[in-house]
Amino acid sequence: MQIIEYEGKYLEDVRNLLVELEEYIVEIDKDQLDHVHPEYHEKMALLDLEEVNNNNGKCFLAVENNKVLGLIMGTIIKFSEYDYLDYKCPKEGKITELIVTSKTRSNGIGQSLIDKMENYFKSVGCEYILVDVFAYNENGINFYTKQDYHSRMHTMIKEL
Repeated sequence: MQIIEYEGKYLEDVRNLLVELEEYIVEIDKDQLDHVHPEYHEKMALLDLEEVNNNNGKCFLAVENNKVLGLIMGTIIKFSEYDYLDYKCPKEGKITELIVTSKTRSNGIGQSLIDKMENYFKSVGCEYILVDVFAYNENGINFYTKQDYHSRMHTMIKEL
């Protein structure tokens, strides 16, 4: 297995991985607010890759035998001209997507992907890395906790 930067020839694999992740999120969503829209497969990967490109980010793929086993996407956070009023605004990277196909989990692929993204963020001078993890994604929370990530904010929700 090797970790490479995104190449267009892998777009369909990226689309399929993002659908796999979203289907998992739908499955564990106790609020039943998430869904996989009929256009998700076609559009989401393109939107994510555009966000990466527009924000000095990277998309890395774990590839073996010309098949993508996992991916990670990350961007550099842009602060507004007023963010400094209540925040120190250190240079921060943000992991926007991380998925390893269910068939190959627990083989170190996620670790290799996160190491690659963390090294990229360090190389461009980031001081912190942020990641949003769905509250019901206990596997994701446990994975990031093992990587020394911790909660800084909690989003609360109430149905009316």
